[in-house]
Amino acid sequence: MAQVEELVDDNFQTAVEGAEVPVLVDFSATWCQPCKALTPLIEQIATEYEGKLLVRKVDIDKARQTAIRFGIQGVPTCVFFKNGAEVDRFIGMKDIREIRNQVDKVLD
Repeated sequence: MAQVEELVDDNFQTAVEGAEVPVLVDFSATWCQPCKALTPLIEQIATEYEGKLLVRKVDIDKARQTAIRFGIQGVPTCVFFKNGAEVDRFIGMKDIREIRNQVDKVLD
């Protein structure tokens, strides 16, 4: 099973901009119930797309500067990066099929 590493302000830029494959970053918070519901789906995506997509997590309360930089105004917000630049995002809960469809578009 792929590990979903947590990023903070200090390592976010290096981890995302230095990635050789697209990156999905799940911006969430420990107090957020929809975030907790989305977590198993994000972990499943990390496993299914291992080697093709990096999946990372950012707790907006621990990485405030990163959340501000990307305009995160609600959680969960998932942002897709390709070559270090944002290419897509979704806000709120989605089912696994919808997430897969979005990942597949990013990977094309």
